[in-house]
Amino acid sequence: MPQSIPSGLLIIDKPQGVTSFDAVAAVRGALHIKKVGHAGTLDPMATGALVIAFGHATRLLNAIVAHDKTYEATIRLGLGTTTDDAEGELIRDDKTGAIRQLTESRVRQTIDTRFTGDVEQVPNAFSAIKIDGKRAYDLAREGKEVELKARPIHISEFAVLDYRRGYVPGKQAGEPLRAEEQSTRTDAAVPVVDVAVRVSCSSGTYIRALARDLGAALGVGGHLVRLRRTRVGHFALPDDTSGLMSDASMHETRTHTITAHTELKTFTNREGETMTRGKCVLDAPEELYGEDRRNWLLNHALTMEQAARGAMPSLDITTEEASELRFGRRIERAVSEPTVAIVPETHDVVAIIERANSHQAKPATVFPLA
Repeated sequence: MPQSIPSGLLIIDKPQGVTSFDAVAAVRGALHIKKVGHAGTLDPMATGALVIAFGHATRLLNAIVAHDKTYEATIRLGLGTTTDDAEGELIRDDKTGAIRQLTESRVRQTIDTRFTGDVEQVPNAFSAIKIDGKRAYDLAREGKEVELKARPIHISEFAVLDYRRGYVPGKQAGEPLRAEEQSTRTDAAVPVVDVAVRVSCSSGTYIRALARDLGAALGVGGHLVRLRRTRVGHFALPDDTSGLMSDASMHETRTHTITAHTELKTFTNREGETMTRGKCVLDAPEELYGEDRRNWLLNHALTMEQAARGAMPSLDITTEEASELRFGRRIERAVSEPTVAIVPETHDVVAIIERANSHQAKPATVFPLA
C-alpha cells in the first residue's frame, strides 16, 4: 500500500536575499514532496511571512492569496529610484529644499487623507503582472515602456511608527541613514526622511507603489528601503503588531513559524561563468538529518484542518454528509460563500463547498481521503 503524502502549511519567515521560489525549493527538498507552493510572492529584498502549502493543502492557496496582509516598512522620502525600492537606481532630482521643509504632521495628514480606505493604485513597472503574456518586470528590464492601469485596493491601516531625519551620501539606493551630527555635511550629503510604517491592506497592494505615491504626493520623491510582511490573513508571525490576530484560535499560527537564513552558493553556469546567489536554508536543529529533519518540519507545520480553517470559512458536517459530498452530491446546508466542510470528530477536511440554492450546498473541490 503506497504511503500517504502529508498535507499542511508551513509559515516561513523568509530571509532577505532569496526569492519565494528559493524558500519553496527548500521546503520541497526537506520534505521530499513535489507538490509544494506558496501564497503570495515576496521580493528578494523583503522578509517575513511566506505561507507555504504542501500536499493537498496546495488547493487552499488561491483562497489564502486573496487574504488581506500586514507589512512593516521603511519609506525613504527625498529620493526616488527606478524600481521604487532599494534595488533600483537613484533618480537624480534635487529635492533638498522641499525635504527640509517637510514636517511629520504633513506626512501623517497626507497619509490619512489620501492613502487610507479605498484607493486607486498603479502597480510598479517592475511587477509580476502579465502584459500580453509577458511579465511587466521582464519588459521593464528590456527597456520597454510599461503602462499599467490603476486598480482598486483597500488600505485599512497606514500607521506612522517612526519619523527620522538624516543624511545619505546619495550615491546608491539603500544607503544607511546617518544623523545630522554624524554626517560629513558636505555638498554630497543628501537630506532625507525615513518613515517607518505599518500597512494593513487588501491583496494586490504594492507597498513599493505606496512609497512612490507618498513621495510624489509630498513633492519630494520616495522609495522603499525595508519591507517585512508580518501577516497573511489568519497566518501571522510572532512579531506581528497589527492587532488583527487576537482570535485565540489563530494562536497556533504564531507558534508554528519556522525561521530561515540565506547562504551564498557559488556555481558555474552553462556558459562557464562563475555565479554567486543566495540559497534559502530552513533553521531546523543542526543535529537533525534526513528523515529526522523531515519529521521535525512536519511537526512544526499546521495540520490540514488548521490550514483549512485558517484559509476560509469552515462548516462542521457529519460523516453521512461527508459521504454525500465525496460522491458529488448536494447536502442540506445553506452557505453564502465558498466554505470548507470538515468532520470535526475525525479532523477530515472533506471538500470546499459552494451555494447550490437557498438551502443546499454542492462540492466545488473534493479532497482525497488522508
